[in-house]
Amino acid sequence: MDIKELYKIYQQHPCITTDSRDCPKDSIFIALKGESFNGNKFAKAALEKGCSYAIIDEKEYAVDGNDNIILVDDCLTTFKEIAREHRRHFDIPVIGITGTNGKTTTKELVSAVLSTKYNVMHTEGNFNNDVGVPKTLLRLDKNNDIAVVEMGASHPGDIKKLVEYVEPTCGMITNVGRAHLLGFGSFEGVKSTKGELYDFLKAHDCLLFLNESNDDLVDMAQKRELSRIVTYGQTDDANVMGEVISCAPFLKFSWTDLSSTDSKAKTYEVQTHLIGAYNMDNMLAAITIGLHFGVEAEKINSALEGYTPDNNRSQLDVTKFNKLIVDAYNANPSSMSAAIENFKVMDVDKKMAILGDMRELGEVSDAEHQKVVDQLKEYGFKEIWLVGEEFGKTNTDYRKFNNVEEVKEEIAIKRPEGYYILIKGSNGIKLFQLPELL
Repeated sequence: MDIKELYKIYQQHPCITTDSRDCPKDSIFIALKGESFNGNKFAKAALEKGCSYAIIDEKEYAVDGNDNIILVDDCLTTFKEIAREHRRHFDIPVIGITGTNGKTTTKELVSAVLSTKYNVMHTEGNFNNDVGVPKTLLRLDKNNDIAVVEMGASHPGDIKKLVEYVEPTCGMITNVGRAHLLGFGSFEGVKSTKGELYDFLKAHDCLLFLNESNDDLVDMAQKRELSRIVTYGQTDDANVMGEVISCAPFLKFSWTDLSSTDSKAKTYEVQTHLIGAYNMDNMLAAITIGLHFGVEAEKINSALEGYTPDNNRSQLDVTKFNKLIVDAYNANPSSMSAAIENFKVMDVDKKMAILGDMRELGEVSDAEHQKVVDQLKEYGFKEIWLVGEEFGKTNTDYRKFNNVEEVKEEIAIKRPEGYYILIKGSNGIKLFQLPELL
């Protein structure tokens, strides 16, 4: 059965589930596989629970005479091909976003800005991988005017595979940094993989939104000779220029549309609810994309000022005892350095940081963790708790904990009070469990 025929079945049963525990009536079950599970084993049960069809890729689970079990070569590929076929039924702008840091926040900001004028379908949470992206595309419906799709990567070729299904009409890379080096092999591997989005935009003559202040991104675009570009950045040669005003602790900034046809371009000031000067570029990306799609400046500013993060990314939690800067969803050398730099210049008293290991760095892990503690010492930070095996190997006098459970025990004995506390680490270190205790 080819993809056209499968899509016709999908049109009659427009609900796909990959979880045999969740089988809505008349839906389609796709038997995905992972290291510890095999969806093929549950195909028959999915039909019994209410699915109209089950798509499998292992012949032994097919039932003779049952046309409701469809055998394909590879279920994940089929899932993505159905999603691409669905995406092709929508002649609307599709904005593709990737990057080492900030892609989820940028996606949220872009969506907030565009939603003031359009019906926007955007990636929910961080559904940005092989399974999450098809699920996102299948949420497109006739009411949508525009789509914002986030794409993540941890190995070479990941973005190339995703853009072939997303087929963005325009796109941007937030930045490139030293993350997932165990999978990418090197920083050059990161740039090559993220640059696969640029390759697609070049091949299909699509528009690029480019951070003019980021030398790596500019170099990557120039090497590909991309010509359809709208720029933003913190320099006056960008189409949209921004400048940080303060971070005390929330980011306040100004921006100017230098591409405006007005004789004197107006400068706007925006007070956000995001922590960190490193969010400046994310804000400018949202402004630039909003302007490109005709959103008025006042509506852009209102959307940015109204956005409040709630996903453990650059958010401020005020408790009875402390004020917490929670950025505990992910961490890599680039984002960790930026968070520490921002914490240093933040105009607040009595600072403390609880930092967790940065995962998936491979052979450079020891060196990168040592760089973090050296940066902390250089900046004069005193109250620092380091959590995890990698930080445990560093040469420092800062306090060390093997895991988050040991941190919890210390807090139970003597909880820090009256601090601004930066909490940052890879998700696997589980520092997100700490705010309720602090």
